[in-house]
Amino acid sequence: MHRLAVDSTTLAWVGYSPDHGVLELGFRTGKVYAYFEVPLQTYRELLLAESKGRYFNRHIRNHFRVQPVHALMA
Repeated sequence: MHRLAVDSTTLAWVGYSPDHGVLELGFRTGKVYAYFEVPLQTYRELLLAESKGRYFNRHIRNHFRVQPVHALMA
């Protein structure tokens, strides 16, 4: 999955797999989470959002199944 660095005080980078609808978000805290069944449009809107943290809180957080990435590798 290709990861893009983003200009955000909340997020460090964003990755997306269109084949699987998986959105990976790397937070400035160092934590990484995978969000599942995320539409491509949501990913695009996140990248275009003036405030990526605000977009995340309003449109991604608590809207999609989520799992810490370290748990996926365990």
